[in-house]
Amino acid sequence: QVQLVESGGGLVQAGGSLRLSCAASGRTFDNYGMGWFRQAPGKEREFVAVITGSGTITSYADSVKGRFAISRDNAKNTVLLQMNSLQPEDTAVYYCVAARRFSGNTRSPQEYDFWGQGTQVTVSS
Repeated sequence: QVQLVESGGGLVQAGGSLRLSCAASGRTFDNYGMGWFRQAPGKEREFVAVITGSGTITSYADSVKGRFAISRDNAKNTVLLQMNSLQPEDTAVYYCVAARRFSGNTRSPQEYDFWGQGTQVTVSS
């Protein structure tokens, strides 16, 4: 079992930056693929970014590519999401996710076994 706790959300002006952090419990953290999803009011949950257990492979949604960066520190059981050049359309609840193994589409919510409670990110115009 893995427990995920997000932090770092908040209110920021357009063009600003935030860094989200996800702390994971468990002794085999580096066995899990990790990622971030987001959900805006009235919209479906949306893939943001994913990183493999070793941290060597990352992938991003087109909407955030070049602005967001996912990283992980396996020694600290932590995943980070650095978000730059934030825009109002980035406003959403951001969720940290973990997958025991990837069997198909890493951009599908069904790939992930564990979800955090989410942290709110609000970008004002």
